[in-house]
Amino acid sequence: MLSRFKLDPFVIALALTVLLAIAWPAPGVTDGPLHADKAASYGVAFIFVLYGLSLAPEHLWKSAGRWRVHLVVQSSTFILFPVVVLAAHPLLVRVMPQEMVTGFFFLAALPSTVSSSVAMTSLARGNVPVAIFNASISSLIGVFVTPLLMAWYMHATGGQLALQDVIIKLVLLVMLPVGLGQLLRPLLASLVARHKTVARIADRAVILAIVYNSFCDSVAGGVWSRHDPRLIGEMLLAVIVLFCVVYGLVGLICRLVGFSAMDRIAVLFCASKKSLATGLPMARVIFGSQAELSLIIAPIMLFHFVQLVIVSFIAGHNAARLDAEAARPKASPAAEAPRMVEESSGSHP
Repeated sequence: MLSRFKLDPFVIALALTVLLAIAWPAPGVTDGPLHADKAASYGVAFIFVLYGLSLAPEHLWKSAGRWRVHLVVQSSTFILFPVVVLAAHPLLVRVMPQEMVTGFFFLAALPSTVSSSVAMTSLARGNVPVAIFNASISSLIGVFVTPLLMAWYMHATGGQLALQDVIIKLVLLVMLPVGLGQLLRPLLASLVARHKTVARIADRAVILAIVYNSFCDSVAGGVWSRHDPRLIGEMLLAVIVLFCVVYGLVGLICRLVGFSAMDRIAVLFCASKKSLATGLPMARVIFGSQAELSLIIAPIMLFHFVQLVIVSFIAGHNAARLDAEAARPKASPAAEAPRMVEESSGSHP
């Protein structure tokens, strides 16, 4: 039981990075001694080159024809999530600063995560090809849909977003690196596969650089000191409620549509999750290096932790249940025959 709650080392690294930024912000501020902002900016393209190298088209298209499943996942990711946040918007703006509320809508507008969605679907004995297709295609759709949703939201709340500039930047920093990774895949895919751990560490190091730079700027600018410490607890509660509401609604949709158990697992795990790896680089492109960026990215960081804990428990519980059912001894036909004869004779005195 306790092994299901084993904490992801990356989550620990995120927490330590935030604590380091709070305790010693000077080295990581924009244009500071460590040039964390430069590492974060240049590292964004590197993340998506790695993503392109690891994206196997032959696996992606195995379930491309399952349009009903894909429609539910993508609609839940890019429509249901924002609708739920908008429904809670009047309450959120009463208890949180506007930048954090913007962060909740940004969280809702993000694509699904890839690696953990596929891993958890596999653990729970779900439809892995469906998970691979939806998690992967979601990231590509998000390059265009996420900034469109954010442009609408910013306009509706009195803010501004240079949509054309943002999309051009995302194409240059996301789509082109992914395409480059795909072109280099025949040459470098085996190398990346052999050194998967190194590639994963490099990928996460860029994300930590973004987090460190963002929180150093905010701490140095006094952003967090202007807010009550209870804000963290309120944000955590809001993140948990958001996950549970979306997970419950997606489960209801799956039952109404009549998906099989394997498809339902894949849909639930893909449609209820959001990508931190995609979200932080996109936040940097969309919102720039403003001091309030840490308030905007805080919800997705907490959501990342919450979704890992809850989905790991669900996937582990489902796997244990299926293993127990498979291990349960079944009576053989030879053993069943005498019992059936006894019941038959007993029913006719």
